[in-house]
Parts: sequence; structure tokens; C-alpha cells
Amino acid sequence: MMCLRPVPFLADHFGFREKMAADGFASLHHDESTVNVIYLRRGISQLPEGFRDERTSGAILAFTVDNIAEVEARFRKSSVNITMPLREEEWGEKLFQVTDPNGIIIQCVEWATH
Repeated sequence: MMCLRPVPFLADHFGFREKMAADGFASLHHDESTVNVIYLRRGISQLPEGFRDERTSGAILAFTVDNIAEVEARFRKSSVNITMPLREEEWGEKLFQVTDPNGIIIQCVEWATH
């Protein structure tokens, strides 16, 4: 089962705070966003029956950031598991990826400005 430890990770490193929580459920909010991040524990009845025991695969949670080199340096100092180091794509987008305690890939991206 998912350990539902996203609240400290997203709070400490991304500025999210818990908006609502119950057994197997956490809804996180960021004051500068209109989007909530919601985690559900596998097996929970609020998931459709055919999806209750599946693991997430191939999904990335992406956050746009400014000064991406500074953000990555802050993560390195915090001993966050950086699973893809900072790189620049040929079209100018800069990105790096971390993995949260639940195995969710989180990508930080700074869009190219032309």
C-alpha cells in the first residue's frame, strides 16, 4: 500500500500544505495555484474497482519553476533523491526530476524563453 507521506515531501520542497485528509486520502494545496494534488492509497474504495490495486506508471507530476539551477541546488542540499539531473533539451527547456517517498516522479521545468 502507498505510504501516503506526500504531505511532508511536497510541503518541505514545493510549498504545498494539506487541505483535507482522511484514512488513505490526502489533498494538498499551494497558495499560488488553482490545482490540488490528491493522493489515494491503493485499495481504497473511492477508486474504481478495476484500478484499486494498480501502481502508477508512466506518470510525471510537473511543476514550472523559475531559476531552475537554484531549485536543483536547494534539493541537492536537502538530500532529495534526484533521479534525473538538471539538463537542457535542444529546444531550450531546462528540467530535472526527483522521486517522492511514494515513488512518484516529480519534474521541475523551466520553459525556454524566446
